Amino acid sequence: MHRRHFIALTSAFALSPIALHAAPTLSTPTQAEAAMKAGKVVLLDFWASWCSTCAAQERVLTDLRAENPDYDRKIAFFIIDWDQHSASNLSRRLNIPRRSTLVALNGQTEIARIVAGTSKKDIASLLDQALAAAPA
Repeated sequence: MHRRHFIALTSAFALSPIALHAAPTLSTPTQAEAAMKAGKVVLLDFWASWCSTCAAQERVLTDLRAENPDYDRKIAFFIIDWDQHSASNLSRRLNIPRRSTLVALNGQTEIARIVAGTSKKDIASLLDQALAAAPA
């Protein structure tokens, strides 16, 4: 194989997961606040498209949600675009320090949060705490 072909094929293979991976469905702070005011258990994911930590958290959340369907049945997930909503009332009220912040709430009451953490064990613990707060 010619060196040029090898480099082209290797580059295409290495970049293919990025091209195939779609951006998550984003929510607005207003949508999240409505669910919180309704007393739902929510997980707020303050996310940025350029953030590698956010991407790692997203992969872990996707895996955990696939492993345990109760997460999706009992927790309302909201992905808030940090670049657009970092100065929102919701971000300020919850003292969100940065993107890659995950916050679980039962209505208006914070259950727990993770800032810039990507450990599957820690994120599973956060989701399990939210699940425990959800009505049966």
